[in-house]
Amino acid sequence: MKTNTRILVVEDDPAIRQGLVDTLESENYEVREAANGRKGLALLKKEPPDLLILDLMMPEMSGYDVCREFRDWDKSTPVLMLTAKSEEIDKVLGLELGADDYMTKPFGVREFLARVHALLRRSHMSPVPETASEFLLGPYTVFPKKLCGRCGEKKIEFSAREMELLHYFTAHPHEVLSRDELLNHAWGMDYYGTTRTLDQHIAQLRKKIEPDRKEPIYIQTVHGVGYRYCPPGKDG
Repeated sequence: MKTNTRILVVEDDPAIRQGLVDTLESENYEVREAANGRKGLALLKKEPPDLLILDLMMPEMSGYDVCREFRDWDKSTPVLMLTAKSEEIDKVLGLELGADDYMTKPFGVREFLARVHALLRRSHMSPVPETASEFLLGPYTVFPKKLCGRCGEKKIEFSAREMELLHYFTAHPHEVLSRDELLNHAWGMDYYGTTRTLDQHIAQLRKKIEPDRKEPIYIQTVHGVGYRYCPPGKDG
């Protein structure tokens, strides 16, 4: 029996695409597929999925471009990026554009499904509590439900994952939070990935909120453990 969960797979390699579709359908997901970025973007506009699985390097329109356009109108649907490259810059750029997670090919079925399940589970929950109200972060007023922050005319936008992390930090000021604790909160207890994904999301947050990302004052690294949030204007 098919579930009501819809997944779109955008992958130009026919063998890989069919393998992903078969794997997901074996879990009873409703799956759509596209062989290139342009077709994928058209399907996104026609039938918004619950999860987008997106290859990075494709003809006609890259996964980067698809993700960038998709995030223009949808900030919350989770995106799992797939790449055959191992270079760090490819993964970082994907996260900068709003991807929630990434996997480097080749990967195993068990890990793939664990990532899919974790992303879908978190997407069915509100990124922040319904009672969450705006708060100050340095010169910015942050609006959790709108996934953005403002300082005068300047606006910064956050992904749902970034906002979830930011809200967790602000709920635990000055506390040393381990990487595992942050991963469990933002990605789920059964997340199969590594803490490197978390570190890269923190790096993207720092680019947006820190006066100097090389010398962070709000989200500080506690070496060997994790991170600590220090509210502006207060001593830690």
